Amino acid sequence: MAVLLATVLAVLLVAAVAVTALAFPSVAATTCPGCYGLERLRPGLYAEPGLSPERRRQVIQVAERAERRVSDFYGGRESSPDVLVCLTDGCYRRIGGGGERGVAVLNRAVMLSPRGANPVIASHELSHVELHARLGGGEVPQWFNEGLAVLVSEDPRYLSPAGDRCLAEPRPVLPATLEDWLRAASADPRVYAEAACRVSRWAGAGNGPRAVRDLAGRLSAGESFAEATGITAPAPPSRP
Repeated sequence: MAVLLATVLAVLLVAAVAVTALAFPSVAATTCPGCYGLERLRPGLYAEPGLSPERRRQVIQVAERAERRVSDFYGGRESSPDVLVCLTDGCYRRIGGGGERGVAVLNRAVMLSPRGANPVIASHELSHVELHARLGGGEVPQWFNEGLAVLVSEDPRYLSPAGDRCLAEPRPVLPATLEDWLRAASADPRVYAEAACRVSRWAGAGNGPRAVRDLAGRLSAGESFAEATGITAPAPPSRP
C-alpha cells in the first residue's frame, strides 16, 4: 500500500510539474534555468548558451551595473533574484517571455529580453523585486511601484536628468492595480513618465532614497500607503 501511495504521489508530482511548465513556462524557467537550456554565467545569472566571451562579459556587466544601481539607491540589497538573459527572441519565447523588454517573475527572479538586456531595464525589474522584499506584507499602488522603478533605473525615456525630473505632468488618478496599469501603459506609455514624476516629487520633498527606505519600513510595520505618504487621490470616475 505504501509503495502504491508513493507511486501515485510521484505521478501526481510529475504531472504538476508538467502542467506548470506548459501553462507557466516563465515560472518553470526561473525555477530551473538549465532545464530551458540556459547557461550559468555566475551565481544567480543565466544566459542562453553559445555566447562569445565578449558577449558573456557584456551580460555580466549589465547585471553588475543594474545590481549596483539598486544597491546604491537602497543603501544595500535585501533581495537576490536570479536574472535570466536572452539575446534572441527565440530564447525569450522559450522561457515564457512576451513582447515586454523585461519582467519580474513572482518577485524572486527577473527575465530580460533582447531589447531589455541593458542596465536600465535590468535595474527597473530588480527594483520591483527589491521593493517587494522590503515591504514584507505591505502594499503600494502599482503606479508608485512603476514610478519608483523608473527613478531607480534612471530611465531617460521617462525622467529628466536634473532639476524637476518630470517629463509629463501626472494625471489626477494614476492606475493603482496591476490590471489597470497594464491597460493604461498599453494605451499610452507616457503613464510611466507621469508615475515617475509623482514619485520623484514625493521623494524629493523628503530625503530622496531615504524616504523610500523609510516608507518601506512603515508599510512593512502595518501602516497604509496613504498614512505613510500623505498621498491621497480622488476616486477614479465610475465606469459605464
